[in-house]
Amino acid sequence: QVHPRESGGGLVEAGGSLRLSCAASESLSPGTNTIAWFRQAPGKQREMVATIFSHGTTNYADSVKGRFSVTRDTAKNMVFLQMNDLQPEDTAVYYCNTLPCCVDWGQGTQGTVSS
Repeated sequence: QVHPRESGGGLVEAGGSLRLSCAASESLSPGTNTIAWFRQAPGKQREMVATIFSHGTTNYADSVKGRFSVTRDTAKNMVFLQMNDLQPEDTAVYYCNTLPCCVDWGQGTQGTVSS
């Protein structure tokens, strides 16, 4: 199994948006696997923020509910995380991985929100 590859991070002002992408190998296809987005802020433990189950339903951490949206393109083995109304506390390295957790972690993608 090849680890997922994250991209799309960047620097935005508070209230801005970012769209993250997760490229999964065919063996980790989001059409047959549950994929979750995690984030790790400096000095904090990695936390799960959004999940898209193999059957298509989604789940979100309370801290991002109503602001983040996880979607997928099963034909391209891609999972996306649309992040709106970003706040400085959303600053973190964002990762995607499978559930049950996990295969090897990728490098993640840095999202930085300035106040």
